[in-house]
Amino acid sequence: MRHILIKVICLASITSALVLGACSSTNKREAASLVSIGEQKITVDSVWSTSVGKSDTFVMRPVVAGDYIYTSAGNGRVSKIDILTGKVVWEVRAPSDLSSGPGSDGTVVVVGTAKGTVYAYDADGQKIWEEKIGSEVLTEPLVMDGFAIIRTIDNRFVGLDAKTGKRRWSYARPQTALALRTSFAMVPVAADAFVTGFSGGKIGVIGATTGNVLWETSLAFPKGFSEIERMTDVSARPTLLGRRLCAVAFQGRIGCGDLNSGTFTWGKDFSSFTGTAQSQDFVFAADEKSHVVAYRADDGVEVWRNDTMTWRDLGEPLAVGRVVVMGDKQGYLHFLEQTSGKVIARVRVDSSPVDAAPIVANGLLIVQTRGGSLSAYRPN
Repeated sequence: MRHILIKVICLASITSALVLGACSSTNKREAASLVSIGEQKITVDSVWSTSVGKSDTFVMRPVVAGDYIYTSAGNGRVSKIDILTGKVVWEVRAPSDLSSGPGSDGTVVVVGTAKGTVYAYDADGQKIWEEKIGSEVLTEPLVMDGFAIIRTIDNRFVGLDAKTGKRRWSYARPQTALALRTSFAMVPVAADAFVTGFSGGKIGVIGATTGNVLWETSLAFPKGFSEIERMTDVSARPTLLGRRLCAVAFQGRIGCGDLNSGTFTWGKDFSSFTGTAQSQDFVFAADEKSHVVAYRADDGVEVWRNDTMTWRDLGEPLAVGRVVVMGDKQGYLHFLEQTSGKVIARVRVDSSPVDAAPIVANGLLIVQTRGGSLSAYRPN
């Protein structure tokens, strides 16, 4: 498991931090050896690759806006890359080290730091404002509808004017005793709203222009006697396909339901901090042991399970075409057939972990590694 920390919060202040791995067995977990797949059923051609800087201990998700992709690195490097060629359009260095991936709508690029400062750049790479939020930013900002929405580690949401950085609204969530110290993703669901998960097994939709909670529901419920056993967080990125919303909780459940009502039509016991991917018929996820499971999206019936990649620390999945794609801690991208779960192709980006899901843009599959490689592939 990656070095995801647990934050222990008392009276809204962090009183200690523990490495999650220390809470589990001390037995060494060996990553499963790669299983030979013989002749690959699909070809995955490398188109271009460039270096955008190391992520350090953080998950840096790139973001696409128009014909460009924006990236950030732990040392403060922010880059704008041409999607088709991989050419660096511009590159700037933020005044401080960064702890989040970028958010962008194509006109403004926003990044956050572990010290609670947010920086914004225009489309030409010029810094246009900075704002102190007061708490660590691990979640990539969301830039939409004229707002830059910031989520902090202590469960606060702040809506800033995307052009000026002026605060327009703020919303604070109640704290749970324990929560994962990791990025809690925010995903747009409309022109003026986004869906996000919370600690305690909850998920909800928040208005981008007001900060009002439009609906909130429970995906999972705490179980067990100790606070560690009862910790269940919806930290991973929820996925949408039409009105179908699917999400998964750490030490909780995986389920799908209706976006408009917030009602989950099914749920299964499951634990993951890397998220779900959807196709028309299935929802896919990798659990803490890196066992990949496919469920029927309409009723939650398990269709297949692939346990050949145990302890390879699989990252966030992406369903595209007829495959599910996910990286691992050794820099491999695995392509699994959606109907059977069999690995039908594999490429290695570099030797560092691939945490974030690949991005599909302009016919290319683009992936960023923790070691700083940004690479584009064309599956055939």
